[in-house]
Amino acid sequence: MKKIMLFFIFLLINFGALGIGTLLMENGPTTEWYMDLNKAPWTPPGWVFGTAWSTIMICFSIYMTFLYDALASNKIAILFAIQFLLNINWNFVFFNQHSITLGFINLILLSLLVFYFLIAFYNVIKLKSLFIVPYAVWLCVATSLNLYILMYN
Repeated sequence: MKKIMLFFIFLLINFGALGIGTLLMENGPTTEWYMDLNKAPWTPPGWVFGTAWSTIMICFSIYMTFLYDALASNKIAILFAIQFLLNINWNFVFFNQHSITLGFINLILLSLLVFYFLIAFYNVIKLKSLFIVPYAVWLCVATSLNLYILMYN
């Protein structure tokens, strides 16, 4: 029962981050500013982003449930909170403020944090750490997309 409750708490927080991020980017992907950017040839269609992030947040909620159940600590809570803030901040700095450079820096920091989760706590939850892999992979893709925009605009 405890794991189910933890899962729904993390699910609510993670999808809350997606919602806040969406609000902070306003109409970002449909604005003239974004539409006029030179984007990477491997940029997926818009619907992929929603599907990917939904899948990632479900998997990340499972990951956090296992991790927090095994090792509830202030350190885990603080790292999770930083991840939450970095996740929503990218939408604001990139789409709202049109800061490609700060968006890129934000993604690098978020990626480092997610890879830290994967590596630092692997010994705690072993193969259950695979639930964070979609997040790590997607951040590599997102970082490459942001880097391309940074380099060619």
